[in-house]
Amino acid sequence: MKKAISLLTAAVLITGGAAGAVYADENGILQEAAIGQESSAGTLVITADSTDKADIEEALNLANIDPEWTYSEEADAWTMAIVTAVANAELPDYQGVSVCVPGAYVKGVDTDGDGTVDAMEGTAAGNLVIDYDASVISTNGQIYTAATAPVIINTGAAGYSAQSNKTASATYAAEGYINIACGNRGKQSTLSDGTYTGDAPSCLVDQKNAVRFVKYNILLGNLPGSVDYFVSTGGSGGGAHAAMLAATSNNPDFYDYEISQGAVGVYRNEDGSYCTTVTVNGEETELSDGLWGCMAYSAITSLAEADMTLAFEYYLDADYSFNTAFQKQLAQYLAAEYMDYINAKELSVDETKVGFDLNGDGDTDDTIELTVEYDETEHAETNGYYGSYLDLYLAEFEQSLQDYIDRLSYAEDWTWFNSSGEALSDSEVAAMSDADRAEAFINGWYTRGSTGSDSNGMMGGPGGGFPGGDRTGGFAGGKPEGGPGRSGLNGAGPDGNMAGGLPDMDGGSLEGNDAGGPPDMNTGTSEEVGTPDSGTTQSATGRTDSANYASFEEMLTAYQMDIAEVQAGDAYGNNVVDLYDPLNYIGAEGTDDPTWTRILMGASEGDISMLNSLNLQIAWLNAGTDAEIEWQWNGGHVPSEIFGDSLALYVDTMYGEYVEGAVKITKEAADGQTENGTATEAAGDDLTGWVSYDTEDGIDMTLAGAAAYRTAGASKAAPGFDVMDYGQEDYVFGSSTADARHWDQYVLKVLEENADTLAELFNAG
Repeated sequence: MKKAISLLTAAVLITGGAAGAVYADENGILQEAAIGQESSAGTLVITADSTDKADIEEALNLANIDPEWTYSEEADAWTMAIVTAVANAELPDYQGVSVCVPGAYVKGVDTDGDGTVDAMEGTAAGNLVIDYDASVISTNGQIYTAATAPVIINTGAAGYSAQSNKTASATYAAEGYINIACGNRGKQSTLSDGTYTGDAPSCLVDQKNAVRFVKYNILLGNLPGSVDYFVSTGGSGGGAHAAMLAATSNNPDFYDYEISQGAVGVYRNEDGSYCTTVTVNGEETELSDGLWGCMAYSAITSLAEADMTLAFEYYLDADYSFNTAFQKQLAQYLAAEYMDYINAKELSVDETKVGFDLNGDGDTDDTIELTVEYDETEHAETNGYYGSYLDLYLAEFEQSLQDYIDRLSYAEDWTWFNSSGEALSDSEVAAMSDADRAEAFINGWYTRGSTGSDSNGMMGGPGGGFPGGDRTGGFAGGKPEGGPGRSGLNGAGPDGNMAGGLPDMDGGSLEGNDAGGPPDMNTGTSEEVGTPDSGTTQSATGRTDSANYASFEEMLTAYQMDIAEVQAGDAYGNNVVDLYDPLNYIGAEGTDDPTWTRILMGASEGDISMLNSLNLQIAWLNAGTDAEIEWQWNGGHVPSEIFGDSLALYVDTMYGEYVEGAVKITKEAADGQTENGTATEAAGDDLTGWVSYDTEDGIDMTLAGAAAYRTAGASKAAPGFDVMDYGQEDYVFGSSTADARHWDQYVLKVLEENADTLAELFNAG
């Protein structure tokens, strides 16, 4: 990605260093200027060889800030009050950071700067005195110290929106992890004068800057933790940013944006190159915004392909009932566009890495080219589409269901029934074999308890959820003939909480949420779209193709104007849609790919296609990253970890796998349920219309069956985020009253190439 010479859009608010800053003149030539002096171009550049580098590092050194620390005896953890993560915050209330550290790593707080402990409890302003000899044994048996502990950064930006600063929770203190909560600017952000400032990549940049801030202070000895084991996590839009943090680790394309906010450890030299070191004990030490691992829940990315992917999944179900003829025709066009898009990428995957025999030769030793093919006659059940790419998609779907069934022995509070609908006795439940539980599950002879539920059933995420909050039916496309109803999708944990340990969402939730709960997201019920107040796409009940445009021609003109502006580039010359596409960065030159990633999607969520996470996995595997995806059967948007799994278990397992000398972690075996639940009738999904099961061969599905399952859980009015009106998940320009604009070049291509046909169908009902 080619960029114009990097410029700062605001004067740097740092004292000292009267000289050494430079600005780019109208010819792109760097000229010297005093700090705070506005050039003729109205922009300034901080250089690494000026005093500004030292000023930023001094300003962001916690030893000079004396933050307030509070000790929780119950959690045995110290939590730092919110401080700024950058030296030039545009919106200080959204660019702060808070850190929670296990009490075992802390001797106390030094309040007078002499290096000795002055406070061992309560609240005190000062700096931690760290105990590097102490250790913590996690709940899974992994051993950490103040120097080796993983650092969890919670990514906010639900719906790509702003996240105000929030205090970090003690969720992971018992695991020995350091926990970070950070704020971020987002698509609705404006300055005090009303100027819009929410464009991408502001969300991502603020999270990168928080990573830099914490790593810098770890290197200085102000915080415990390891700079080598940073892990991102979040849900929905936060899941997207968790994935993007990992996908863009330390890529220079984002340096100018980081520099503009006064981030530590990234500066521009006078020759146009970058300096990415900080001074620690008189020595220059590299500092990055890179990650070791990622745990993303319902990652709504990449948006650049989101319309096509979801359209393709809808269209694979030949029986899906679209709300309007326009939507159906547009889905057909977008599906064909997606086939061309995938085939142009010339994808391939090693069978050994995904664990599937994709070519059916009896082994997993081959590298398979992944393609989409079309034959309307031979594959009418999927509207003509088939191919090795879809073989992988189907294999992942089958594996996700098989994994779910294989873990049913971890269920603790389910109610099991026989084929006649009678609840089993406690002794019968205790005697159930794996095959018995699998048969009962496939036939829907159960009612789930909290140990097997997703986060909130089909929880409405940004732009997601069911119309009117109904989560027990009313599916946009109905169910396949002979297929099950969907009453089993609304199981939630006790009191609506997340059983099984969803990631700590303090850093990713909006104000008013309980610690550890899901992000406070829109329900997707509004018919008003594309403004900061509504922030949603049309609901699944919408029968009007557009509430904003009276004619197809008017909408097409808006698309053309909006996308032309996006493609013209931002202040740094970047197309922000390209900048926010993780597939452009995974394995690319300049990216430090993470060691491992895991993405957990709800297999029946309607917020984004499963193909998005599949594409991320393929890219990461080919880049050498240990990448796993799980499409949780019956899981909704932002599903929780269930059946004994948890974020901590996965982090500890990866630590044991990739860190020399660490403990190899094995998941604790299930005890097996011995007492039946208390439900009076079975509420499980009868899957026999979609799935066949054999005790020896396991799960068997067809591609059409997988697509039918997906569309039955979908809740969008049309296939994609940004098809007719303004998209809900968005990240490009706007104003104080309108933040969402069209940006999808693939949708525009389809609209232009098929204008005559689509114009006749538009808003026709």
